[in-house]
Amino acid sequence: MTSTDVPPDPAAPDPAPGHRPALRLMRWALHAMFYALLGAALLGGVGAAAVGLGVLLGLGYAAGGLPLLRSHRGWTYGWLALVTVLWVALTALDPAAGYVAFPLFLLVLHLLPPRWSLPVVVLLTAVVVAAQATTPGGLDSAKVIGPSVGAVVAVLTAYGYAALYRESATRQRLIDDLVRTRDELAATQREAGRLAERQRLAREIHDTLAQGLSSIVLLARAAESALPAAALPEASAARERIREIGATASDNLAEARRFVVDLTPPSLQDSTLPEALRRAAGGGAANGGRANGRTGPEVAFQVDGDPVPLPVEAEVALLRLTQEALANVRRHAGAERVAVTLSYLDDQVTLDVYDDGRGFDPDGPERSERGPGSGFGLHGMRERIADLGGDFAIESAPGEGTAVAASLPLPAAPLREDRR
Repeated sequence: MTSTDVPPDPAAPDPAPGHRPALRLMRWALHAMFYALLGAALLGGVGAAAVGLGVLLGLGYAAGGLPLLRSHRGWTYGWLALVTVLWVALTALDPAAGYVAFPLFLLVLHLLPPRWSLPVVVLLTAVVVAAQATTPGGLDSAKVIGPSVGAVVAVLTAYGYAALYRESATRQRLIDDLVRTRDELAATQREAGRLAERQRLAREIHDTLAQGLSSIVLLARAAESALPAAALPEASAARERIREIGATASDNLAEARRFVVDLTPPSLQDSTLPEALRRAAGGGAANGGRANGRTGPEVAFQVDGDPVPLPVEAEVALLRLTQEALANVRRHAGAERVAVTLSYLDDQVTLDVYDDGRGFDPDGPERSERGPGSGFGLHGMRERIADLGGDFAIESAPGEGTAVAASLPLPAAPLREDRR
């Protein structure tokens, strides 16, 4: 037992009220024992000097609850020394006060480290034995064995108290960790839901409003070019109205595209897809480090081919797939190395994430470890890629690592340029 096993002051309030009632009860029992034994000694018909010392001892013990004495360990040790000196003086006047030694034993063992507390307990026991030697009949074996047994019982009780306190403190830390983990999980789920909703809105705006406004712009241009070239008033007025329609639709199309960009994940707003994937991989082969600077597998990132702009929803899908795959590797694979490869081919872009971990059976129970409702698990990966007209595959076997592969078709060049 060390001085850190228990609170610095037995009169101090319990550090976790409501969680350790047994410790609080033991503390109050110690106080009650002290005053009960002190009162019994003072009621034995002793002189006025002994009564005065007893009152001072009681007041000094009660002072242990003052915030000043609990604010610093040096003050606590000084208070303990004062209480001990007063008790020794009282015991010298009235040997019956030796019974107060038992709660003092517990107090010393409670506050001092073993290298100090055990010798002090021996000295206090010697004081009791010496005081008993002055009583009628002199010193005998019973007057030595009694205080010695009391000291041994006090030591065992103090060690049991310390063990109970450590167990209670450990349990409280576990409860605090669970509460903190629950709060972090709730925050993560809220953030995941917020990002998922942003992505859904971006897809909806791109696939409905933006496409519809783009069609209006094209139709307005076609209608304007179909009007007769003659400068008839009616044709000029119609051409002007059509131009206004096209200009309004074009402005709103630009605004819709700005909304899509604003709803894009922050990691893609000011960087390209390869840069975002490199950051998700923790720098990859560029720094040869661990993922995101944390302990985990070494992640190497590679780009093959010439990068071309992709629709925002395609970039978001590939980024989320990479993040989920790397998260699964860190949680489940026990891998040492991971390779992330982004390849730009003639008509498609592919993403491969391979790890040398323990692997699993894709058709076994582990296949649904995140479940269809998770939104970001393996099932979510497959649906996200399928919605964009791509292909998704997982190859794995127990003990042979895991490979996650996805491919998306590249849009036509004019569409890519217009998208950007």
